Amino acid sequence: MTDSVASTNEALAETKGLLLGFVGVAVFSLTLPVTRLAMADSDPVVFGLGRSLLAGVVAAAILLATRQRLPQGREWRALAVVSAGVIFGFPLLSAWGMQRVPAAHGGVVLGILPLATVAAGAVLLRERPSLGFWLVSLLGGAAVVTFSLLRGGGSLGVGHLALLGSVACAAVGYAEGARLTRSLGGWQVICWALVLSFPLLLIPVVPAALAHGLPGSPQSWAAFLYVALFSQLFGFFAWNRGLAMGGVARVSQVQLLQTFLTIAASSLLLGEAVDAMTLGFAVFVVASVALGRRMPVRR
Repeated sequence: MTDSVASTNEALAETKGLLLGFVGVAVFSLTLPVTRLAMADSDPVVFGLGRSLLAGVVAAAILLATRQRLPQGREWRALAVVSAGVIFGFPLLSAWGMQRVPAAHGGVVLGILPLATVAAGAVLLRERPSLGFWLVSLLGGAAVVTFSLLRGGGSLGVGHLALLGSVACAAVGYAEGARLTRSLGGWQVICWALVLSFPLLLIPVVPAALAHGLPGSPQSWAAFLYVALFSQLFGFFAWNRGLAMGGVARVSQVQLLQTFLTIAASSLLLGEAVDAMTLGFAVFVVASVALGRRMPVRR
């Protein structure tokens, strides 16, 4: 009876984790299209890192208003890893990549993020995905890489390489954030990471803003506000909590849907074409997510 209750509770937690993960993914899926929208008159450093300054101010206000405890000991070191991955590495590299690659292509490159997140989770959180899980993940990852190569004429350019670097940064940040959520809380992790990063962000952002100016057009400012408040802050409230509840290996697979949510947003916001091949890959990747959901993962 006790085992049955425990199994039911674990299944409920996993389901909630997947739902929260999807909310986070839906928020993150707009990041590349709106970044691409702003790159016409924005500097990558000002846009990519400056967004975290605004998010940091809001995060500090939330922490003060709710009287959260200070992180302790190892939690500060873990926050430094999270900051390096999702506050410095991913925003800067993705903004740089969006100067050179269409948002739809970028969304496909980021399609390997679930596999990278699983690998980071296996190392940092000691999760043990089954062989079947790895095979399905590799299949989904191979599909999005193949799509990227087909769209890129058989090669990956500098912009694609920058996006791959952003994938590595995000994967480590996500996995470490999920581990830290267990002791510090889901939304608290991203808030503290932003506060910790604030003084360091001033070093590159202020000179870049003086040299290149701030975003110019109203659409660039709208994009900046979105990535600052949603992509960099509130989206992580759902995402970190989802990873902690459902497990990194399981919930990270929801990210495979982000590729095609991004492609849809790129079509609506930027007018980028969506053809039969894109839709075909979408069906294949969604099927791999559903199959991976059934594979065992030891936590």
